Amino acid sequence: MENNERLDEKVLSNGDVYYGDFKGTLPHGKGRYTWLDGTVYEGDWELGKMTGKGEIFWRSGARYEGDISGGYLHGCGTFTKADGSVYKGAWRMNIQHGVGRKEYGNSDMYEGMWKEGVHEGSGRYTWNSGNTYVGNWKGGKMWGRGIMKWVNGDLYNGFWLNGLRHGSGIYRFADGAYYFGTWSTGLMDGKGTYYPAGSKHPSLKKWCSVGYNDKGKTMSSHSLSLAFEESTAPKTFIKRSYSEKVSMGGLLRNSGRISNRATSLDENWSLFDSERELVSHESSSGVPEVPEERQDKMQDDSSLVYEREYMQGVLIRERIRTYEELMHKTKQKNKLHGKEPKKRPCMDMPLGDRSYYLKLNLQLGIRYTVGKITPVPKREVRSSDFGERARIRMFFPKKGSQFTPPHYSIDFYWKDYCPMVFRNLREMFKLDAAEYMMSICDDDGLTELSSPGKSGSIFYLSHDGRFVIKTLKKPEVKVLLKMLPHYYCHVGDHENTLITKFFGLHCIKLMGGRKVRFVVMGNMFCTELRIHRRYDLKGSSLGRYTDREKIDENTTLKDLDLAYVFRMDKSLREALFKQISLDCMFLESQQIIDYSLLLGLYFRAPEQLKALLSLGGAMVNEESSSTGNGWYYHVLSINVATNFSKFPKQCLDLILSEFVRDNNTNGP
Repeated sequence: MENNERLDEKVLSNGDVYYGDFKGTLPHGKGRYTWLDGTVYEGDWELGKMTGKGEIFWRSGARYEGDISGGYLHGCGTFTKADGSVYKGAWRMNIQHGVGRKEYGNSDMYEGMWKEGVHEGSGRYTWNSGNTYVGNWKGGKMWGRGIMKWVNGDLYNGFWLNGLRHGSGIYRFADGAYYFGTWSTGLMDGKGTYYPAGSKHPSLKKWCSVGYNDKGKTMSSHSLSLAFEESTAPKTFIKRSYSEKVSMGGLLRNSGRISNRATSLDENWSLFDSERELVSHESSSGVPEVPEERQDKMQDDSSLVYEREYMQGVLIRERIRTYEELMHKTKQKNKLHGKEPKKRPCMDMPLGDRSYYLKLNLQLGIRYTVGKITPVPKREVRSSDFGERARIRMFFPKKGSQFTPPHYSIDFYWKDYCPMVFRNLREMFKLDAAEYMMSICDDDGLTELSSPGKSGSIFYLSHDGRFVIKTLKKPEVKVLLKMLPHYYCHVGDHENTLITKFFGLHCIKLMGGRKVRFVVMGNMFCTELRIHRRYDLKGSSLGRYTDREKIDENTTLKDLDLAYVFRMDKSLREALFKQISLDCMFLESQQIIDYSLLLGLYFRAPEQLKALLSLGGAMVNEESSSTGNGWYYHVLSINVATNFSKFPKQCLDLILSEFVRDNNTNGP
């Protein structure tokens, strides 16, 4: 039987005062504790710790009422600050964490998920101006899929990054006009289509909800639906009944263990209910979508649409089409993409399931190889590491073996070429083994790309876009293995080499099939910045131009298409030319004559240059940063791309300085 002693008041040696129940010499039960600075806690105690229900009053006027565990705000509670802001929701160790609602002192309001004191997950924010955002958050900023509705009637439904529109989206204007397109750091960037008010436009409910995926890669500019019930995003319902421990850091002097108590809120709340409410309210506010059966009866002048291309918010190109022309063009593209691809000469196997098996086998093999070679102590490579016997071979039965795990593919044989050499190359390129495996062997898998060349090879892209994997023919493998010792020395001697980064060379043989050989390379266009133009430069003018009618966002342009004047820092230019010369000498020494320079350009609007120069002004000449109304561009990356016996044109990163287009040239 517990013996609690009741005292009227006890003054502690540090000047604090406690009044309430005791168990022995420790506060236990109900009690009131007053600190010397005027802070007061009144509530439950457990063996000297504030644990249970209670209230805390700070001298500043702030107040908390709710669950407390081991001296921490932990569970469910309401915190009111002196400025009038009120947070009601989940806490963990004094941090807002979980589901909660906060009304700010300026009348803004956020309702949704919190993580470590900031908005993260699904949530709804309403500004005091009346603007509303419903969607995903990360680190306290709008990030991912979301809808923003402005008080003037405009609405954006699409993807966000770091608080700005970034990726594919649909913008609906207050007058009923629509723009389907892409954005970059808050500005229209890339190709899109503008549908004037009252004109025909696609049925929004039929558009697929794709665009910038979780990896940040653009997929389609005509691909977002205002109907969230059609969304591919999971309909995650967030309830205010939960048992997770939630909270905000070191507000109290007392610290101690964390209680496992479950706390709960009575209300249920769904983010997607809020989204549907927002969209349905918009659709009923005088800007209805035109039914398809009525669209067909519209006059011809109302069916005009505008294909546009923006660069950093500036309209650079516009083409007027009829709605019927645009739909015909879209159907032709879909028909083209829907055609069954030709069989690749590099392997005699049907596509479909076999393609899935190849991707799965690649992941299994690379995971096995990297896991096997990484623990080996680092050492300098020997001549034997490049020899015929420098191979790792393994059989992967479907049921698994003593050395391999069971898997969902078919039985296959795996061969890894020169494992110690490529292990050291990955370290030279500052690539962590765990990052390498996570990128290629992640559950999201590999994405098959259409071949940009005539070789018929298969290309795969890692889920984060960092690596390109290409199938090779046997002669190509022989060329690469023959030059590998010299390549290893070259990249070791020249850190800024522009020659392709190779990370691994592998071979798979499916039961009853031919051998399929792969090389893993770096992807220089893996960046958060948008690549506006890319060029494959051979230093020749013969046939080196592109038909304007065939150019789209993903077209790789040629020498005669490049009409810019590059103004670079003198020392950087000299370093670049020297490296290009060294790389060309290396390729010549290997008797390789088919190579090119792959160049990627990122365009910046003039108003963005000031901030850029403040960060990297030392790399830009003063005279080149004050050229009036010219466009400013950034050379994002440049690389010597080689073709070893029709080898893939891939690339390395080399960040260069700013350069400015000559004002006499016409258009970007």
